[in-house]
Amino acid sequence: MQMNEAQSEPAPSALSLMVAAELQDHLLTANNDLERLQRLLSDASEALMGHFYGANQSLRQLLRDGAAAPEVDTAALHEAMQNLSGAVTAMQFQDMASQLINHTHIRLRACADQIAREAMGQDPEGEAVVESAPLRPNPVTQDEMDAGSIELF
Repeated sequence: MQMNEAQSEPAPSALSLMVAAELQDHLLTANNDLERLQRLLSDASEALMGHFYGANQSLRQLLRDGAAAPEVDTAALHEAMQNLSGAVTAMQFQDMASQLINHTHIRLRACADQIAREAMGQDPEGEAVVESAPLRPNPVTQDEMDAGSIELF
């Protein structure tokens, strides 16, 4: 009877490898999600360029209109300022998000490496292959963006 019990339980190292493989799969999925987020940020950067272009066009129009009539069109000035404010806010968001993505990639890689070290146990060859990355604090601490202040990182 003892032989059947021993055969039905998986070996401790095999279970560790299965858990490690599952965890690494989750980490890979998280990395893929981060890559999708990076693509979304690229799209946001294109929107940022649209804000700059809109502000540039508004200011050019103001210059043309100002040459013909000395009175200032406050609505056009307001539109230009809104475009510039939106562009600055988008730049701040993009910068913070990029820093956070890079930081998260490093942390996920460190987790995957730690899982590999744990799964390999005392294997000296495995230890040489997997290096421990230093953990650094999260570089992004701001949780929300308010228009009006400029603080680029």
